[in-house]
Amino acid sequence: MSVSAASSRFALAALVIGAIAIAFSPIFVRLSEVGPTATGFYRTMLAVPPLWLVWHLRPAGAASESASGSTGRGLPPLGLVLIPGLLFAGDLFFWHLAIKYTSVANSTLLSNFAPVIVTIGAWLVLGERITVAFIVALLVATCGAVMLVGSSFQLGGDYVFGDLLALTTACFYGAYMIAVAKLRGRHGTQEIMLWSSLVSAMVLLPAAWLMGEGLVPPSLHGWAVLFGLAWISHALGQGLIAYALGHLPASFSSLVVLVQPVTAAFLGWLWLGEGLAPLQIAGGVVVLAGILLARRAQLK
Repeated sequence: MSVSAASSRFALAALVIGAIAIAFSPIFVRLSEVGPTATGFYRTMLAVPPLWLVWHLRPAGAASESASGSTGRGLPPLGLVLIPGLLFAGDLFFWHLAIKYTSVANSTLLSNFAPVIVTIGAWLVLGERITVAFIVALLVATCGAVMLVGSSFQLGGDYVFGDLLALTTACFYGAYMIAVAKLRGRHGTQEIMLWSSLVSAMVLLPAAWLMGEGLVPPSLHGWAVLFGLAWISHALGQGLIAYALGHLPASFSSLVVLVQPVTAAFLGWLWLGEGLAPLQIAGGVVVLAGILLARRAQLK
């Protein structure tokens, strides 16, 4: 196996594991004892120490993951600090609100309509070639995702507000993935994750205060939930996805991340008692089929 092929397979494995890790985030958000925006603040702020440790302990002379990446430990370029951090803050602000107003499956799916946005952005911004085979795979996966939450939309108007919030976050998350993919051409995963997490936390803390949310969990269980969200879903999950974006096309990566709503729907059934109808199960299978089609299209 060639080095590039091995690297691609490793990146794909990291992408799938990252998607599964972030699938736990709606569960953590539901169990959080502080408000949705405050939860977003802790998600990013509590992830900073492990992210800083990984970044700081890198060998000083080690080469960056990208050919032209930076290895310095000083202040990063302004774009690296602001762009992904602000976009991810917007993603978390709207998504964590959405989870409070709609089901886990709905919020996770609709926020992950980002592949459509990422595919357009990858073509316009990153210059990726989008083939007909990939578009077919995207349509298949999207149809499966609609099937996955189709029954939830039949429950009436209670979820409409939360669903709109989730669609808004898809725009932010899609733009965030494009920004990370662009920056990965010059910077390593640790840099991007560390600085974007700090900026996101700095935006979400005053937002939580302005919304009147409580900022201190009342129990050790509440703190454990926040640490789980920060370390599993953010530091591990988003970190692995950021790593994969340096080795795989952004359009393909965003489609593979649709493993997340499939996993989240299963976890919602397992832990929160949210039922899974046969149509939703079939939708999960169709999503996975679309991802496999996209992988075949990528290898051609």
